[in-house]
Amino acid sequence: MADKILRWGLLSTANINRALIPPLKASKRNRLVAVASRSQASADSYAHQWKIPRAFAGYDALLNSRDVDVIYNSLPNGLHAEWTIKALHAGKHVLCEKPMAVSLAEMDAIQDAARQTGRVVAEAFMYRHHPQTLKIKQMLADGSLGKLQMIKGSFTFMLESAGDVRLDPGLGGGSIWDVGCYPISFARMVAGAEPLEVFGWQVTGQSGIDMSFTGQMRFPGDVYAQFDCGFASPFHSFMEIVGTQGALNIPVPFKPGKKEKIYFSHGNKTEKQEIKGQELYIGEVEDMADAILLGQPPRISLEDSRGNAATILALLESAHSGKPVAL
Repeated sequence: MADKILRWGLLSTANINRALIPPLKASKRNRLVAVASRSQASADSYAHQWKIPRAFAGYDALLNSRDVDVIYNSLPNGLHAEWTIKALHAGKHVLCEKPMAVSLAEMDAIQDAARQTGRVVAEAFMYRHHPQTLKIKQMLADGSLGKLQMIKGSFTFMLESAGDVRLDPGLGGGSIWDVGCYPISFARMVAGAEPLEVFGWQVTGQSGIDMSFTGQMRFPGDVYAQFDCGFASPFHSFMEIVGTQGALNIPVPFKPGKKEKIYFSHGNKTEKQEIKGQELYIGEVEDMADAILLGQPPRISLEDSRGNAATILALLESAHSGKPVAL
């Protein structure tokens, strides 16, 4: 299998595809060969624009193709689980955009389908594969920050399109699913554990989804996390990690590029550390190739993805009830 070139198909013509197309075309082990849309005309137009060899009318047609090995599922949140499961049962490996599922029943069904089919499925949290994130994990592992105490993060931007699918509650809309999932995922990664208890507040929009969300998480060992996210504030993104021996500030945690800086404060000093990065989305593409061709476990396990979904659901439950929720 190590010499095989993986043939990828895009399940939809979503805007996020534009981030994955360049690394797929640059990779020596992966090749973009197909795209599917709801109509042949739309698929043909997209295939012509991005120089993709094959265009399919309808998502089932793509799943039934023998010329495709891996599916990139970039459908709206509420359709992720359904089509990921269909793709697995069609014999395809799947890289699914975050969130992989918007309920634990869906997440469990994906895990069952992966076990039954023996196919690889992973959630597309691209920042988890970047050298900056790997450096941060190394600093935590070697004890540079001392005992972990506090994690803080934010991810907000102005969503100005009234018809955006992220405002549709029926399709898994809401800021916590779209951008809040990032600081939540980051905090869970840093803590190395699932939260014991969460508390959340939200401000809802006309459709009923959260336009902004603020949350707290309590982890084992007296570790606490705070985050905010939203569609109604100017762009703001950061993560901060505080320990007994030092603090780490990450100005660009979720979309790091080829050259980034993080700041490590200890005592009265703050050190700037420059990170030699890479193209942001190449990591998740190559991680899939490692898992499929070499049999390595994906960097983001299905249990990890389930933990993120469980945390988000508990935070939403807390916001609705006005009470802390234990996990």
